[in-house]
Amino acid sequence: MDFTTLSVPRPSLCLILLLILSSAFSAVKFSSVAQCLPDQSSALLRLKEGFSTNTSTTNLESWKSGTDCCDHWEGVTCDPASSGRVTALDLSSRNISGRIDPILFNLTSLTSLNLAYNPFNQSLQSPAFNKLANLTHLNLSNVGLYGQIPSGISRLTKLVSLDLSTFFFDEGPSTSLKLRDPDLRTLITNLSNLRELYLDGINISSDGSEWCTAVSDSTPGLQALSLAYCSLSGPIHSSLSRLRSLSKLRLDQNRLNSSVPEFFGNFSSLGVLSLSACGLTGLFPARILQLRNLALLDVSGNTDLSGNLPGFPEDSTLESLVLSNTNFSGTLPGSIGNLKSLTELQLSGCRFSGAIPYSFSNLTQLVHLDLSFNNLSGELPSMVRWRSISDVVLKNNRLSGSITSSLGDRVLRNLTVIDLTNNSHSGEIPVWLFSLPSLQNLLLSQNQFSGHLQEFSDPSSTLSNVDLSNNELQGPIPKSVFRLSGLKILNLASNNFSGTVVLDLLRNLRNLSILDLSNNRLSVIDGDDNSSWASFPNISTLRLVSCNLNRLPGFLRYQVGVGTLDLSMNSIGDSIPQWIWSIGNYSYNYLNLSFNMFTSVEGPPPDVSDISSMILDLQANMLRGPIPLPPQNTIVLDYSNNSFASSIPSNFSAYLSFTVFLSLSSNRLTGEIPPSICNASYLQVLDLSDNSFNGSIPSCLVEGSNGLGILNLRGNRFQGALPQNFDENCTLRTINLNGNQLSGQLPTSLARCRMLEVLDLGNNSMVDSFPYWLGEISTLRVLVLRSNEFYGHVGPPAENNGSNGTFEMLQIFDLSSNNFSGRLPPECFKNLKAMMGGSDFNRSTVDYRYLQFGQSPYYQNSVTVSVKGLEMTLVKILTIFTSIDVSRNRFEGGIPGEIGELNSLVVLNMSHNALTGEIPPHLGDLLQLESLDLSSNDLSGGIPQQLTSLTFLSSLNLSYNNLSGTIPNSTQFSTFANASFIGNEGLCGSPLSKQCSSPSTDPSSSSNHGASGAQIWSYFGSIMIGLGFGVGFAVVMLFTAWRVGRWWHEHPVDR
Repeated sequence: MDFTTLSVPRPSLCLILLLILSSAFSAVKFSSVAQCLPDQSSALLRLKEGFSTNTSTTNLESWKSGTDCCDHWEGVTCDPASSGRVTALDLSSRNISGRIDPILFNLTSLTSLNLAYNPFNQSLQSPAFNKLANLTHLNLSNVGLYGQIPSGISRLTKLVSLDLSTFFFDEGPSTSLKLRDPDLRTLITNLSNLRELYLDGINISSDGSEWCTAVSDSTPGLQALSLAYCSLSGPIHSSLSRLRSLSKLRLDQNRLNSSVPEFFGNFSSLGVLSLSACGLTGLFPARILQLRNLALLDVSGNTDLSGNLPGFPEDSTLESLVLSNTNFSGTLPGSIGNLKSLTELQLSGCRFSGAIPYSFSNLTQLVHLDLSFNNLSGELPSMVRWRSISDVVLKNNRLSGSITSSLGDRVLRNLTVIDLTNNSHSGEIPVWLFSLPSLQNLLLSQNQFSGHLQEFSDPSSTLSNVDLSNNELQGPIPKSVFRLSGLKILNLASNNFSGTVVLDLLRNLRNLSILDLSNNRLSVIDGDDNSSWASFPNISTLRLVSCNLNRLPGFLRYQVGVGTLDLSMNSIGDSIPQWIWSIGNYSYNYLNLSFNMFTSVEGPPPDVSDISSMILDLQANMLRGPIPLPPQNTIVLDYSNNSFASSIPSNFSAYLSFTVFLSLSSNRLTGEIPPSICNASYLQVLDLSDNSFNGSIPSCLVEGSNGLGILNLRGNRFQGALPQNFDENCTLRTINLNGNQLSGQLPTSLARCRMLEVLDLGNNSMVDSFPYWLGEISTLRVLVLRSNEFYGHVGPPAENNGSNGTFEMLQIFDLSSNNFSGRLPPECFKNLKAMMGGSDFNRSTVDYRYLQFGQSPYYQNSVTVSVKGLEMTLVKILTIFTSIDVSRNRFEGGIPGEIGELNSLVVLNMSHNALTGEIPPHLGDLLQLESLDLSSNDLSGGIPQQLTSLTFLSSLNLSYNNLSGTIPNSTQFSTFANASFIGNEGLCGSPLSKQCSSPSTDPSSSSNHGASGAQIWSYFGSIMIGLGFGVGFAVVMLFTAWRVGRWWHEHPVDR
């Protein structure tokens, strides 16, 4: 056969060639995979032996002897050209712990090594890193390494990416990796190929010029630099401007304390800039916000960094803008709607104002929105196109209007949080919010929502927190609320809900832990089926204040985790049962049964020491008998306003080891105060007022440095002199000893109480000269010496004149009913700066604080003053209330004209003295004056026309003097009765029956009249006035599930 003539069709020939080539490539592949070198696989197996894994899915099961490491082993990559050598090892996020065996460094062909996010927790001091000379990518982030970074890394000159960052492993012999030897410059000086450097969480401790120049000199081509939490300091050096290729820069949580460099705006490739909590100051460069490639900007937590939002370009790529807790201000620009890619906008805690632009509705990719704690106003923008939105937090603004149209109707199906707390929203609450499939937190408290809350047919199973408190909602609570099966927190307090709530409804809420129905018009009752109370949810916080309860809810007896129980202001009677102390496994931190009708405590509370930091309030009941011993670890103990009748038990202080606040006031307690009370070393408020205690005041209350801030012993029968040796470190802010039988002199050591604000020694029998040395106490605001036997001149003796303080902060000054004599020194009144409006002592700017547990202070300063001839108890001392009362003494001479400079004075009483001369016209400058009593003196001359300018004056008494002439005729003076002027033979004109001998022009015709009827004071024996100024101190302990803030305790000061 002539094979030369044999013809093969062309397609068949191509097929044969393809088969041959395919076989060849398969052979090559088979040959490559089969060539995994034994030393490579044995090194990996030995590395595995040092590992331990926590789950079966991460235990590297494919790493088995006899199998091919290059073909089957997870995380292992071989390069065919490397003749079976491992070139990449990726074991990231496999929950591997144990140790990293040094055999790792025998894998010298590695170009990529990634062990990130595995809790090895070891020091890595091996010098063998330089053996991995081919590495281009090294990631050892968050593997729990500590100690010094190995110097061998500095010789890996081919590195393109280096990540040694650590955030999550901060326990062990050292809290983090350190860069000391080598330092940062030494580490990277040979790594000129680096494009990515991540050293977050490593203690570098370098100043601005050092770390900036080290990075810019060694790695000029760097594209990503992340040095957060590195203990860096600033300022940011200009050398950093040479990194023109930067696309990512993170310097969060360092101490840069500098402005943001303008040159950041030149980084045209910059996509991520994160500088949170760095102590940045000054004005933020607006052009950074306009960079075309910027996707993320975070400068949050820099409270001294200011700026405004610029106009945003239409092609902006910004996805995340976080400016929270900075000083950014101004309005939100309408161009913010150009940020079509924005998914996160966090502007909380800034000073933005004005309306939210309608263009916000264009942010259709938005997932997270937080504009809380600003000054934004107006209505919400439409959110109906925000199909991806997860959380909307707009609390603490001035937003208003209805929310129904803004939220749409059931379109926000991904919404998990909506928080509109503390705004001015009104209208009805859309009930479909309770049916949104993803909503977890519905927080609408402190608004003006009104109307009825309607029933809803499809209760959400995801809704866990509903807070509608402090609104104006009315009508019954919908029963469908009690079908929200996932509910954990339900707060409907302080509305106008009405009707009856049967506690049986709680059985449906198996996850409920916090319930507050307080301060509505509800009647809360137990159900009929008492047999299944044990099936109630485990409540940790129950508040049913003012809910018309007439007995303790029965289900409480079966609870096992109650930490907070507030049933105050109800009508619950009978005994406080023994079991109340043990519900919740003694885990109480707050028990308030005050303002009820309990008559006894059923046995003493069990002597348990593991009740956690408890607040116990039983005030204002009808409790009788001896004082019950409290649970140990009680921080606040209030037994006031009951009918306890006994002495203080001798072992009482043994139960006060951690007590900060103790009030036994307004009971029927007798006997002496046991000195052991001073063993309560944390005590800061002691109120034993309005009882029948007697004996002397224990000296240990003032002589030891015990931290006591409030001492109120008013209204008892204490006798003898005050303790003489006030401690050099005295911390007392209020001393109220009014209404006792104390005698003797004031100890000059009282001047050591340099924080004293209220001193009330009224209604005792003390005999002393004027305590001018109290002027050394610069904080003193209330000084009451009334109804004692003080004598002599007011002010320092001549030899001490000018050497003591001046009572600059005094706002209530009461020397009435003593034996003071002589002239009233003008310089005393010139020094009362706090009574001069417009001065540096403007009371509207003073920070008055409360020591407060819960929603209101337990204890408030009060003082009794003489106003309009009546004793008036100011239950709270208004910060703008000022009073001078020097009545019923033997002062003589003229009224100092300097009193006219006290233009914030409200009450002035100088009656029943021997004052002479004319009424100073300057008293007409006291424009805030409401009560003026100059009666029963020897004043002469006419009534100054200037007094008609006192348009707030509602009480005037000039009777029984030697005044003459015509009573000024003005709208204000026409309101005063005849009694205001009688006893002045020379006076004439209305309202007196005596007419003047010759008509005269109305002297007040050109005056500005018209005091509002609302400005006239009513004659009440006791009035409540305003926000109390505080006597504050820090609470020593924090306790479980209860945030304890600072509050100033304030207490009554009686006549």
